[in-house]
Amino acid sequence: MSLLEIEDLSVTFRTDRGMVRAVDSVDLHVDAGETLAIVGESGSGKSVTALSILQLIGDNGSIERGEIRFDGTNLLGLDGDAIRDVRGDRIAMIFQEPMSSLNPVLTIGKQVAEPIWLHRKKSWSDALEQAGELLARVAIPDADKRLGDFPHHFSGGMRQRVMIAMALACEPRLIIADEPTTALDVTVQAQILSLLKELTREANSALILITHDLGVVARYADRVAVMYGGRIVESASALDLYKRPKHPYTRGLMASIPGLDGEAGKRLQSIVGQPPDLANLPPGCAFAPRCEFARNVCRGAPPPLELVEEAHLMACYGDE
Repeated sequence: MSLLEIEDLSVTFRTDRGMVRAVDSVDLHVDAGETLAIVGESGSGKSVTALSILQLIGDNGSIERGEIRFDGTNLLGLDGDAIRDVRGDRIAMIFQEPMSSLNPVLTIGKQVAEPIWLHRKKSWSDALEQAGELLARVAIPDADKRLGDFPHHFSGGMRQRVMIAMALACEPRLIIADEPTTALDVTVQAQILSLLKELTREANSALILITHDLGVVARYADRVAVMYGGRIVESASALDLYKRPKHPYTRGLMASIPGLDGEAGKRLQSIVGQPPDLANLPPGCAFAPRCEFARNVCRGAPPPLELVEEAHLMACYGDE
């Protein structure tokens, strides 16, 4: 049994334009010790899928149907107190924007130490000491001296490292990282991602990496799920996906990556058109309006996600 299993997850939001289905019939699983990357354009449903795991989608959101099983427990069946016991302890999340996620009126030391004190029942002095060790581990200089500083004393990249330290505090079984290295330079990005992979292996825990950076996916992910219009359109091992992308959207993403062996001066390929409006999705396959291979069948019902090769799934009518 997988550590995390998501089955038929659908999430909607109430907006001024009516109900918007941000996630539609998503199936995912993550095994212990594995890194799953979820990729796709902005608005594809990546972050909403991740936030749904910890019931963090907001008051205007609703999980219409589905199950999210973690270690055999359906997280969607837990009440407020029970899910709070899971957050930050067994499952931790690294948010994309650290300035809006860190409390501006609390010191960094207090924010990193609090989950250790709360979930691990350590004394406050021991929790602060461990907080200093965590900050040093994510490459914050003079970590012990920075415990009394506030978030505004740190740069954007440093605040992101603080968020990562908070996520690692209780050695969770699952880490969800939503664009965890956006504000970091390339060198620190590599250090942080290598650290996350190392901790995942050491603890036999799992990592869900949400990113738009296909280079990060190629280096750090074991499996990849590609999302478009709120649905999974392709899923495979990272190696297989890079060698043999099958869905037209995935192939378009791969073709848009500049290569070191590319012809000088040659224009990069691009995917024509715009991402779909989730409040007004077209019938059938959401990618059909942008797909050069679209046929009439593609504009009927959305294609199901099916096995096309060993451990390789795709939602496309293909040559049917």
